[in-house]
Amino acid sequence: MAPAQKKKTGGKTRSALQDVVTREYTIHLHKRVHGRSFKKRAPWAVKSVVEFAQKAMGTKDVRVDPKLNQELWSRGIKSVPHRMRVKLERKRNDEENAKEKLFTYASFVPVESFKGLQTTVVDAE
Repeated sequence: MAPAQKKKTGGKTRSALQDVVTREYTIHLHKRVHGRSFKKRAPWAVKSVVEFAQKAMGTKDVRVDPKLNQELWSRGIKSVPHRMRVKLERKRNDEENAKEKLFTYASFVPVESFKGLQTTVVDAE
């Protein structure tokens, strides 16, 4: 087979400001923990949120807010909430020995109802 060709961007580099973005997502946890044994549901839900954030934001480094973790575990290990509204913030990593330039911070957003909610881009201050 022929070697894969790389896409050329025309010499333009992306600025880090474009990479920094905040979005709100609704994660359907019920389908992600379906069939999982009861004693593994809440830990699996936390891993599912991290995996979702990695795919949605394109970063390997995902940090979960303690309030989000607390909300996932709020009904015990067995009965994870069916849906969760999550704010994912892609931020610059200012640590000196960081492997990646960006990381994602996942935090909980309380909502009354999930009816009609879409993915939204939140304006950063």
